[in-house]
This record gives sequence, C-alpha cells and structure tokens, in this order.
Amino acid sequence: MRILLTLIGVSCAGPATAPPPHVAAQPAVAAPAAAPTAGLPASLVYPRAPPGNIVEIQHGAPVADPYRWLEDMGSETTRQWVAAQNALTDSYESRLPGRETLHRRIAELVSYESFRMPVRRARRYFWTYSDGTHDQPVVCMASSLDARPRVVLDINEVSTDGSLAFVGFVASWSGTHLAYGLAAGAGDWQTWRIRDVATGKDLPDELTHIKYYRPVFHPDGSGLYYSRFPAPPAGRELVEPDHDAKIYFHRLGTSAAQDIVIYERPDHPSWQFDLAITSDRRYLVITTGDGEVGDRRQELISILDLQRPGARPVPLIDRYDAEYLFVGSRGPVLYFQTNLDAANKRIVAIDTRAPERKRWMAIIPEGATAIESTSLVGSQIFVTTLRDAHHAVAAYDLQGRKLRDIALPGLGSVLGVDGDAEAFYLFAGFTTPSTVYRYNTVTGASTPWNAPQVAFDPSAFETRQVFFAGKDGTRIPMFLTAKKGLALDGARPSVLTAYGIGGVSSTPRFSAALIAWLERGGVYALANIRGGGEYGDAWHAAAKRATRQVAYDDFLAAADWLVANRVTSPAHLGVFGASGGGMLVAGAVMQRPALFGAAIPQVGVHDLLRFHRFGEGAGWIADLGSPDDPAENAVLRATSPLHNVRAGTRYPAMLVVTADHDVRVAPLHSYKLAAALQAAQAASSPVLLRVLAASGHNGGTTRSQLIEQQTERYLFLAANLGLPLE
Repeated sequence: MRILLTLIGVSCAGPATAPPPHVAAQPAVAAPAAAPTAGLPASLVYPRAPPGNIVEIQHGAPVADPYRWLEDMGSETTRQWVAAQNALTDSYESRLPGRETLHRRIAELVSYESFRMPVRRARRYFWTYSDGTHDQPVVCMASSLDARPRVVLDINEVSTDGSLAFVGFVASWSGTHLAYGLAAGAGDWQTWRIRDVATGKDLPDELTHIKYYRPVFHPDGSGLYYSRFPAPPAGRELVEPDHDAKIYFHRLGTSAAQDIVIYERPDHPSWQFDLAITSDRRYLVITTGDGEVGDRRQELISILDLQRPGARPVPLIDRYDAEYLFVGSRGPVLYFQTNLDAANKRIVAIDTRAPERKRWMAIIPEGATAIESTSLVGSQIFVTTLRDAHHAVAAYDLQGRKLRDIALPGLGSVLGVDGDAEAFYLFAGFTTPSTVYRYNTVTGASTPWNAPQVAFDPSAFETRQVFFAGKDGTRIPMFLTAKKGLALDGARPSVLTAYGIGGVSSTPRFSAALIAWLERGGVYALANIRGGGEYGDAWHAAAKRATRQVAYDDFLAAADWLVANRVTSPAHLGVFGASGGGMLVAGAVMQRPALFGAAIPQVGVHDLLRFHRFGEGAGWIADLGSPDDPAENAVLRATSPLHNVRAGTRYPAMLVVTADHDVRVAPLHSYKLAAALQAAQAASSPVLLRVLAASGHNGGTTRSQLIEQQTERYLFLAANLGLPLE
C-alpha cells in the first residue's frame, strides 16, 4: 500500500508498490518541417550595443574587446540592455507554433514522484522527496525504511515564493538536528540553517557566505565545521574571485560572529577546503584544492584529531602531485581514490598511525577501465568504473579482494553508492528515471526502493552506441537515443551535446523534458569527446591546455558522422551544451557555422582571455591554460568563442543562455558573446540572449522554473530545426 502524510504541505511517500504509470498518448512522428526558421519575424531588431574602442596588446598581439562595458553588469546601461534582450526573446518565442502544447507535455512529464538515497543517523533515516507537484522537495524521516515517514523540512514553506533554492541537508550523528542549505536565486552563495528535528523549528543560527562545500556536524552534535569565504563587496557577488576561504567551527545556539577559525592558509589565498568526518568520528578530514576542490584534480589532505582539545590539522598528503579523493575509513585507516601512478586510478589506504608514503597500502590496483567513483559501505568497497562511457560497479572487501560484479538494470549511470549495514545506489539512463536501489551486501541482490513513475512508455525508445573517428583517427563513442524504428532519412531534427573538459565523464542521464523531444521524432546524441574522463587521465589530457583544440575537433567529427550516416543534415542539426559544454558548443559554431542549424550555448565560458579574472575562473587554468602565458594565450585566442566571431558570417539560429545568479560563470561571458554575434550575423536566423531569472549556474531549481526553461530550449530547437510540435 502507499503511505502518505500531509502534516506539512507536501507528503512523504513511503515504500510501496506503485500503480502502473500513466502513459500519455504519443503524437505521431511527422516529417521534418521544410522551413526550419518558421516563426522568424520579418524584421529582427537587436537592442543597441555600441562597440567600444578598447584594444589591448597581449604578448605582442592586439586584442580588441569592444563589449567590455557589459562586464559592468550592475550599471543601468547594462541592465536596460539585458531587459531589452529578454523582451526581444519573449517576442520572438511568442510567434513560434506549438509552445502551449510543448509546455503542457513537459509539465506532465516532470510531474512525477522522485526520491533520493536515504541517509541513516542513529536510529533514523532521512531522505529528500518530491511529490511532482510542488516546486521544491521535502526532507522525510522514518525510524526504518518500512516505517511511516514524516516531513521534517518542507522547503515550500521555508521559501514560499521559490526565491531560495534548496541545496541539500546534513543530519547530525544522533539524528536530532538537520542543517540545510539555501541559495538565493539558485546561485552558488549559500546560507545554512539548523533545524531541531523533534520540534520542527529552526534554531536562530545562520551560517552565511558558504560556497560549494557542505558543513559537517561535530560527532557530539555540539556544532558544525564549515568552509566560509569573505563577504564579497556589494555589487561584485557574481564576479568576485574566490579567495581566503577559512574553516570555522560553529557552536549551536551561538552567533556566527563568534565562530572560531579552525584552519586557514593566508599564505595561499586561492586554497579552498572540503570537509568530512571519519566513520569512527575521530578525525576531521580536510581536502584542500588550489581553487575549487576538484578543479585541478590535485589535492592535499590534512586530518584534525577531534579527540584532542586544541589540536591543529596535521598534513597527511602535503604536496600537489595527484588526485586524492577521500573514500571513507575503518578505524585508523583512511581509504583514497587516486591517480598517482595510475591513469585509470586506483585505491590506496593510509594508516594514520604510520602515514609515511612508503607505508601506503595498495588496495585495488589500476585496471583496464577508468574508475569513476568509489564508496565505502560497511566492510565493502564499491568501485564504479567506466565501460565505453557507461557504468559498471563491483564490490570488494577491505583488502581489495573482489567479491562480485553488481548486476545493473541496464545501460546507464550509477549516481553514487552509500549506506552502512546495507547499501543504496541511484541508477539512471536516457529513458530510465533516477531510481534508488537497495543492495544487500551479503546476497548481492538489488531491489528498487520507491521507483518513480513517469508519464511515458520507456519501451517506445531505444539507445544505441556508435563509434566514430576523430580528426586524428581516435575511436570515440557516441550514444544515440530515439523512438524505436524511427526512419533516419538524412533530415531528422537532432540535438548533439557533449562536455569534454576537466576530466568529467558524460554518461547516460535522465531528463523528463527530453522525452517530449524524442516522442515527436527528434534524435538525441551524446558524444564522449576527449577532455572528459571516459577513458581515464589520458583521455582528459588529450584535450587540455595546448591540445584544447582536440575537443572541438572531436565534437565537429561527431556532427560530421551524424550527417554522413544520414541521421540528420546541417539544417536539422542542433547543438546544446552547458558550462564547459556551452563554451564547446559556441566555439564549435564559430569554427564551422555552416554545419549547424541551431545552437544553444548555456552558461558558457566565452571570453577565454579574461576568464581567470572572475569568480572561480582562476581554477580553470589547469585545463584551459593561462592567458598570461604567451604560448597558451595564443591557443586560447584561437579557440575563444568571443574572439572568433567574424563579421558578415552566416551563423545558425543561436540562443545564448545565462543566469542572473550565476556565480560560477559570470553572465558577462554570455552578454559579450551575444552582442558580438548580433553585430556579426549575416543570415536571417535569430541570435538571441536569454538571462534566466532567479537562476544559477545549473538553471532554476524549482519545478516551475524547470518547466519554463526546458520548454524554451526545445521550442527554440524545434522551430529552427524543423520538428513539428502540433
């Protein structure tokens, strides 16, 4: 039976056997429209953006920056220009056919129950749950996974207008308190509050100016450790470079002004700190990165003995020579995932009683496939590896002896493994909604826990993997998802996406809104280009710094393959990418604009000669290279989207997207690119700018925002690639 509770707005759904999903009638697949630019106004007048005359000499070469005035994002001139751009985009989209039909279908698709993995604290389980109708999730609690749950935190009541986005929670070890994070406009700047679980009331405590890293509770529940940045100067919230992070301890019931500094490195103002507690609650593990932890894939590790009053952090790994990801601990032994002497990564253990490198223990050696992530649950180590860009998971004992492979539900991604006596993992695929599985560590059996039911028939679609040759002949994988039996006639509206930077792997993920594109006859392609981590460090290094052009070559080769194999044609081929993928998409279009019919670069890094001056941009130098280095400056200039816009060029339809609370990649990148493209466009295809309101680097976080933003994306692509929506 289904257990529902409605004490506080949104209900928690407990373990139950769900009724069969409602499967909406799918529209017949129509032939692509003959006029991809249907709906374009006869006269498209762009907001005036007068170019300035700034020209800098960088390493002996002149570099023009005519739209630098748009970097002053708080000026009235820039604000009016942005407002006019949004108004123009609204006007254009109001003329496109099928918007209401698409909006209605996407709203139906995203309106489903969803669960995240439960976390056990003492005798209580906590998990987030969305009923599919409210804007934000709730946090549920139960004494067991089969017990009646209750809501302990309803974000819809905390932020009634959705202006504060939920970023996550941390439960105290006793399960008596809950710390939860909120971000104004879904940006990176976070404020954390603490709730008494028994009363359901918040304490007066408030922790501000947090980014990226979750606080952790002291084992005795008396307070929290957290990383905090200085408050940015007024008006510089989106561009102030990350600097001078410090670790604080906050005692519950006191003012944050009284918090004491536990650790700081004023000699290295760019260093940042991520925190964890060992399973025996003896040590605070401090992972230090130069820039955002993980950006450079090199870390330092320190430990703070919590059983010794007045102790200071002690270095465990004291030099930036490799990646070290803390996996977990058992007693005094700490386990790490590292690429030290292992391009595909391996697992090592360090005994805190004898931490010298010569005493490190090799637990799981480097294998033929790259390790994506590692978890320690109970007395087992779970290793997720990449097999041609999709996941496989195996369980090992603490000495590294393999116990078994875990049978996964299909081709897809495992988005974390966690637990204690039993394990949980989240599995998803292109047409498989994210589902929490319970894994029995003794028998090896997996069973779904509250599987979501989405309003479509997954069996109507298929995903196949193909391989294409890069410019240099390298074999590169790509996933294609479409309706079963779809005729590929060389003109099928298709969306190609990729990421290809930072060693980040692109594996199958579920997007409910994508189903609306697929069921109307669209094709979705994900290319696993170099610069990512799909095949380990070598794959990453192949498109890094001096070799960055390789990522663009791979992406363009993927597009060429789709055309050559009659999946689509340039007029019907669209590209989308976000963040590093937004930079990729924009850069690829600048290099070969005739290859695409439409492009949506979202929150992309587009000014590659000034990126290091804003926000966390300096941390990306490890991948992109430094504009201050003459040789690397030349490479950056050759691939920078902004600096390769050419006047009089026929560009495809472009929707440049950014967000008004994006701290990670300042909106100014998109402002400058849109202004340059609008001035250069020689074709009748539109070049539009959308600045998402109350949204951050990952877009909006509420259900309403998701529906609106996804509708806009697929409406623009459908109109300009010829996919009928009605």
